[in-house]
Parts: sequence; C-alpha cells; structure tokens
Amino acid sequence: MNLPNKLTIFRMILVPIMVIVPFLGIKGEFLGLPIEYWLIDSVFILASLTDKLDGYLARKNDQVTTFGKFLDPLADKILVLAAMMMLVEMAKLPAWIPIIVLTREFLVSGYRLVAVEKGGKVIAASNWGKLKTVTQMLAIILAFVDLYAFGECFTGTLQGGAFLLNLIVTIMMMIQTIATVFSGIDYMKGAKELIKD
Repeated sequence: MNLPNKLTIFRMILVPIMVIVPFLGIKGEFLGLPIEYWLIDSVFILASLTDKLDGYLARKNDQVTTFGKFLDPLADKILVLAAMMMLVEMAKLPAWIPIIVLTREFLVSGYRLVAVEKGGKVIAASNWGKLKTVTQMLAIILAFVDLYAFGECFTGTLQGGAFLLNLIVTIMMMIQTIATVFSGIDYMKGAKELIKD
C-alpha cells in the first residue's frame, strides 16, 4: 500500500478519535475555551491536512490508485459529516446544514458510481465544489473555537472578538451551504443522460 492511501486510512482513523474526545472528561480551559474543543479542532485540522497531502503525493509520484479514488472522497465525507454532527450536538450548528450536505453527497456519490459504470467517466470537481470544500473546512475549524451558536452574531448580544468570530463562522457556513447546493445542481445537470438511460 502506497503512502497516499496510508494517509487516507489515517484520516479515517482520526475520525473516531475526534468523536471520542468529548467523552474523555477532559477538564480545564485555554484562552477561555474548553481544552476538549482545542483537541477536537486539532484532530480535525490534522485530518484536513492529510486530505491535501495524500492527493498531492498521489499526483506527484504517480501513485493514483482505484483504491485511493474510492476511499479518499469517502474519508472526506465521513470527516466533514462527523464534525458537523458534533457541532449540532454542541448546539453550535443547526441540523439543516449537515442535512443539505448529506443529501448532496448521496446524490453526487450515486451519480459518480453510475457514470463510472456506464463508461468509466471521471467526474471532476467544479468551481462550486472547490469553493464548497475550502469554505467547509475553514468554517468547521473556526466553529469549534467559537463559543457561540450559528447566527448568534445577528441577535445583538455579542460584542468585540466574539461577534467577529461568530460572524465569520456564520458567513462561511452560509457560503459553504450555498456552494454545496450549486455544486450538487452542477452534478445533476450532467446526470440527465444517465437518467434517460
């Protein structure tokens, strides 16, 4: 097994570690934030970095494999949705946002599978898809270190740095949600021929 595939598997192993952190009963704060939030965020950041690294190494060293093509996007989806579910559990994110993300991922994954079966066509990420990925990762990273819920900046109760961070997280989450919808629509436009078949 090559290094990019090992990094992908490592990313999948990091997901349950991230999910387990809140159950460890870690006490204490750092910069006014519970240490467990910092730990969760650190694991998520490490996992996100492996996503960029494994793709880069696979292309650079000509180590792109069928296993990697299958597992890499799957690992990404598991990581993002697990993180979003944790944010819902922490009351930092409304459930409708991960529901939209999950729906899009099911539709796109199904379309990709059928497209490959019909003729081996590889579906490249659109600009909407790239925007979705970048804003998604940044929004999640910032949301874990934001003490307040999605959209709380608009209630007039937050001041200073708390207001600014919450505003950034809220805007990034909205951008990634919009990009998620439009990237899904982009994929579904290409599905017309497959649906006819």
